Amino acid sequence: MINVKQIHHVAYRCKDAKETVEFYQKVLNMDFLVAIAEDRVPSTKEPDPYMHVFLDAGQGNILAFFELPNSPEMGRDLNTPEWCQHIAFEVEDQAALQAAKAELESQGLDVVGVTDHGIIRSIYFFDPNGHRLELTYRCGTDEQLKKLAEVAPLMLEEWSQTKRAPRHAAWLHEDEFKEL
Repeated sequence: MINVKQIHHVAYRCKDAKETVEFYQKVLNMDFLVAIAEDRVPSTKEPDPYMHVFLDAGQGNILAFFELPNSPEMGRDLNTPEWCQHIAFEVEDQAALQAAKAELESQGLDVVGVTDHGIIRSIYFFDPNGHRLELTYRCGTDEQLKKLAEVAPLMLEEWSQTKRAPRHAAWLHEDEFKEL
């Protein structure tokens, strides 16, 4: 049986490695850890020059990017809504989230939220490559998390049969949908 300790890193494509590193250093205060560059891909041996950069996302988490100058310009999956694929980073608390929102907006970034997800609160914005980023803090109770864990298998089973949102955890977003 495989025993995964943690995610070592997640890697995404970027348009410009230098611009990407500078964004994450300036906007999210991440340390630039390592750069690796080759003219061939070590795993496949394909001739495809790349720059692979690694950033410290805190507590042993590493965020990595590839710049691929010989590949067609990067885009996003047009069959997937922009809100779906994102990278979420945790901040300490509500005050830290509010301060981050103000700081991001002062740097000219468009920020969505604060969004109330019941057990977390989040804001959303985009990096220079078009990757959606989320800053979030945990505010759920142990009781709420236990309740969600209990209904998760039921929800998944219902979803797999109906492809309609099960209502077992509808309470999570009640505040967000009050005005609709």
